[in-house]
This record gives sequence, C-alpha cells and structure tokens, in this order.
Amino acid sequence: MGSYILRRLLLIIPTLFGIMLINFTLTQFVPGGPIEQILARLEGAGDVFESFSGGAGDVDVSIGSDASDSGYIGARGLPKEFIEDLEREFGFDKPAHIRFFNMMWNYLRFDFGESYFRSISVVDLVIEKMPVSITLGLWSTLIAYVISIPLGIGKAVRDGTSFDTWTSGLIIVAYAIPGFLFAILLLVLLAGGTYLQWFPLRGLTSEYWDELSVPGKVVDYFWHISLPVIASSIGGFATLTLLTKNSFLDEIKKQYVITAKAKGLSERRVLYGHIFRNAMLIVIAGFPGLFIGIFFGSSLIIETIFSLDGLGRLGFEATVARDYPVIFGTLFAFGLVGLLVGIISDLMYVFVDPRIDFEHREV
Repeated sequence: MGSYILRRLLLIIPTLFGIMLINFTLTQFVPGGPIEQILARLEGAGDVFESFSGGAGDVDVSIGSDASDSGYIGARGLPKEFIEDLEREFGFDKPAHIRFFNMMWNYLRFDFGESYFRSISVVDLVIEKMPVSITLGLWSTLIAYVISIPLGIGKAVRDGTSFDTWTSGLIIVAYAIPGFLFAILLLVLLAGGTYLQWFPLRGLTSEYWDELSVPGKVVDYFWHISLPVIASSIGGFATLTLLTKNSFLDEIKKQYVITAKAKGLSERRVLYGHIFRNAMLIVIAGFPGLFIGIFFGSSLIIETIFSLDGLGRLGFEATVARDYPVIFGTLFAFGLVGLLVGIISDLMYVFVDPRIDFEHREV
C-alpha cells in the first residue's frame, strides 16, 4: 500500500501543474485583463487611485495623446508612462512563461500573493470566506446521507418492485436537473418569486441577527440555509442512493445472511443486525469524496444565486474582475485539496474493506 500512496502523491505534481498551465494559458486569450479593468474604472469616474495601490499611485493621470499607442482598449486618453507603471506593478511587463513559472514557484512555497483589488492576501481572503462554503457543503452532504441511505435500503429490500422502479426514475430525474436551475426554481416558488415567500431571498443571516436570542439565531440560520442546502444536495442523491442499494444487495446474497435466516431470525433483525453494519462501511467511506464533490461542484453557482459570501461567490467575483491572484491561488489550493482527498477516499475504502487492493492496479 505504501508504494501506491507514494505513486499517488507523486502524481499530484504533474496533475496540479497541468491544471494550472491550462487555466493560465486560457486566461491569456480572455479579453479584459486586470490592467484593462483598472483603466476602465479610471476613465469612468471617481478617485483615480481608489482601486489599486503601489508605485502607480505616483503617476500623473492627465490626459495625453501617447495612450493611443497602447494595446489596451481601456488606455485611450491615458499617458503611456502610466500604463507601463501599471504593467510593471502587476508583473505584466514580463513574458507569459516567466510569469507562470514565477507564480508556480511562489505557490510551491504557499505564497499566494495579494488580491489586486481588495488589498488583502489571498490566504486571508480564503480563510474569511471558507466557513460559509464548508457549512454549505457539510449540511448538503448530511442531508444527502439522511435521505439516500433509507431510500437505498428500501430499494434493496424491494428490488424489482414498482417502488424500486419509480424511485429510480425520480432520483435519475433529480440527478439530471442542473443545480442552478433547481436553485432558481426554489427562489421563484418559495422565496418571494411568483408564488410563496416562505424563505429569505439572499444571505446567510437576517439584518437584525445581533438582536436575536440564541434560539432565535439558530432558527434564523436554518431559515436562511434551507434553500441553498436543498439546491446543492439535489445532485448527490442519485449516486449515494444507488451505492447504498447495490451495497445492500451484495450483502443480502452472501452466505451469512442465508444462515441467519435459517436460524429463524426476523427479516428486520437480519437487515439491521447483520447486513447494515457490513453494507454501510463502503457507503461511509465515500463521505470525503461526496463532500468534496458537493463543495466544489455546487458552491460557485449556489452561493452566487443566493448571495452567500463564500468561496464560490469569491471565485465568481474574482473571475469577473480578473483578479488573477485570487483566481489562481484558490485554484491551486482547491486542486491540491481535491487530489489529497481523492487519496484519503481510497485509503478509507481499503480500511473498511481489506479486500480492495489498489497496490497492484494502475494509478
């Protein structure tokens, strides 16, 4: 097992490098980079230096004709020297490949830099936003387990019946519905859209949160988190339900179950006294993978739709603003965490079922 773990750890390096290289290359062809974003703000209105800090703040921004030579769309009417100072401040005076390798060298030392537009380090920004996303991911995973396990057991016991057929159809339909579309549907139906107004439209807490008692805060929190959790967990039901069903079906056919029934034990005693603890091992071992899938797959869209101040919304806003340190820093961190959790999930499967052997398989 040690060699398998070593191979997986070594595989993280080229995988992470490839993820960063592909995304970095794509950003080079996307119009409206951070320099253009700043120049567009400067030409709009307001204080010239509110959106950035550094050496560029000493540059005269009087209108000049030299700006017409600049390649940036937003540079019209601004002096060429000002544009060059901005490029130097953000490192865009260097070739793309030099910037990429400098970025990767910094990331290997876990130096993710500072946001272009927020004047805060990427690490501090992620730490500030992470609790919201972790909360959403944990509750969504918990709800998925609470519903999928009983449903999967029921489908296994009634395998081949009309109940099994209809529930399979329902969970497949639920799996096929995009999370963002379901989130919008919930808003329209239950959050003050066309129909009912049972739940709040946005945010994780109410404006009068500080004035509430402790029980009131608990109720207010669950009132706000209900729709986002439902929307983010809808896609996890199908996989977990079918995994539970197949795991129980596999155990039901084993000899020890036949022996237990032959001894006169009731169906319920056999199911929950013998089958349950063996079948659930493989289901519980999949918890890290399911959590990461919900955490990464749903946070961006769900948090944006429900205006939750988490990592998903942070990534969306950073992408719109072309805040490259935030985009690439969080991408590197999440990619690393995702790859490590994949290894942990494999180890948990081996731990709960020693028959699983990754040692002699290709990575």
